[in-house]
Amino acid sequence: MEKTEFYNVLQKLILPLFTGSFIEGEESSTPRDSEVALGKKNSLLIKPSKQDEYRFVLKRGQAFQNFEIALLRSILAEINTIAMLNLQDQNYITTLQSHAIEKSICRSLCDQEETVYVMLDILNELEKWASRTYEGKKISICTIINLALDVQEENCINYSDVMNKDFFALLTDGEASAIEFDKNGFLVGYTQVASRKGLPAVSPYKFEGVAKYCNDKRIGLVLTSSGDFLIFKNRTLLFAKRNGNWIVFSHDEVIQLLLSRGTYSLKDIRRSIYFTALDTSFAYTGGCLVYLNKDSVEQALTHIDAHDIVMEKYFEIKKEQELEEASKLYNFQRLASVEKTYKVPYSVFLQQEKCYKAQALRKIIADRPFHELNRKLRQELVSMDGATVIDNDGNIIAIGAIIKIEAGSEGGGRLAAAHTLAKYGTAIKISQDGNLTALYSDKKNGKIKTLFTVG
Repeated sequence: MEKTEFYNVLQKLILPLFTGSFIEGEESSTPRDSEVALGKKNSLLIKPSKQDEYRFVLKRGQAFQNFEIALLRSILAEINTIAMLNLQDQNYITTLQSHAIEKSICRSLCDQEETVYVMLDILNELEKWASRTYEGKKISICTIINLALDVQEENCINYSDVMNKDFFALLTDGEASAIEFDKNGFLVGYTQVASRKGLPAVSPYKFEGVAKYCNDKRIGLVLTSSGDFLIFKNRTLLFAKRNGNWIVFSHDEVIQLLLSRGTYSLKDIRRSIYFTALDTSFAYTGGCLVYLNKDSVEQALTHIDAHDIVMEKYFEIKKEQELEEASKLYNFQRLASVEKTYKVPYSVFLQQEKCYKAQALRKIIADRPFHELNRKLRQELVSMDGATVIDNDGNIIAIGAIIKIEAGSEGGGRLAAAHTLAKYGTAIKISQDGNLTALYSDKKNGKIKTLFTVG
C-alpha cells in the first residue's frame, strides 16, 4: 500500500476509532520492526507491512492497550487484503474498509470464526432497526451472544428468523432486558439484566445491568434509541459506534490520568468523576465537570459567582475576595453595596432570591462529597447548565455555576468555562453529542492542553 493511501486510511478509519489520537509524524523503519508497536509517551508506531521503511507515529492522551494493538493488527490484515483486490471504485473500497473495522472488532471478542460472522450479522440486523421506527418511536434493543452455549435441539430458531420481525422490537427495552442467542446464533431465550449488587462494572449507568451480565463468556450488543451501538464484554463497555464511527474505550488508562493529576489522589473521587462524565455523555445533555488542584481553589473562586456556591467554607473565602476587590476601587458607594450583600452570615446570604438554586442543591446533596452521592444524581447535577466544581477532596463547591470566563475565550459556554477553569485543575467538557474532552494547564508554559478525549 502506498504511503499516501495508508495515511488516508489512518485519517479516515483508524484515528476516529481511537478518539483523541493524531498523527504526530513518521520515522524510519526496517523489516525487523513489527507493523504495530508501542512507542514512547502514549504513542503507537504503525506501518502497513513489515517491508515498509517508514512508520507513522500515532499519539493520544491516554496510553494504548495491548488489546488495541491486537485489534489494529487485525484491521491492517483486513485492509491489506482489500488492497490486494486492486479495486477501482473508491466508494466501494471505503465501504469494505469500514466493514474491516467492524469485522476486526468482532474477531477480537469471539473465540471462534463462526461466531464472528454471527456477531457481524446481528450487528447488521441492529443497523436495520436503527433506521426504522415502531409505532413512530425509535427502538432500543439488547441482544446477548453466549459463547459458552451451543443449542443442540430440533427446530432451533435462528437470529435471522426473528430479528427482522416487528414483534422483536417489543421483546427487549435495550437496558433491563435482552434476547440471548448461543454462539451459533440460535435463540436461547429472554433474560432480565437488572443491575446486581456486588459485581463491578465499567459502563454508563443506564447500561450497568447489561455490563454486569456480560462476563467473559457473554457479548452484549445494544442499539440505543439515539442510534448508538454499544458492545459489552468482561463487564465493561469496550466499543461503541457513535455518529457513524466505531470507537474503542480505554477506561482504566483514562482514570489513571486523573489519578496522576493534583498533589495526592483518592481513587474513589477520580473514578466517580470519570463515571459521571461517561454517564453524562450517554445522557446526551452535555455538561462541564471541574476537579480543582489542592492549591488552586482560591484562584478558581474568582471566576465563580457567590450565589452558585453551595459550601459555607468557600463562601467565606469568596466573601473576602469580593470585599477586598471592592475596597480597591475607591468607590465608596460600590463598597457599601458589596458590604451590605456580603457582610452577613452565610445562612442570611442564602435567603436572597438568587440563592434559591443553591438552597435547593444544599438540601439535596446534604453536605455529602461528590463521590458519595448516588450515581444517577451526580449525572443529573452535572447535566445542569453551567459547571459543577469540586475540590481535591471531592467536596462540592458549586453546581450549575455560570463561570466568569477570561477575555479571548473561544467556543461555546461550556468549552470556554472548561478552558478558564483548566488553569486550576482538570476540566472535563462533555458535549451534547457525547464527546468528552479533559483539559489541564501545562506547568511548564501555562498553556491549556488536552489530557484525554473519549467518545
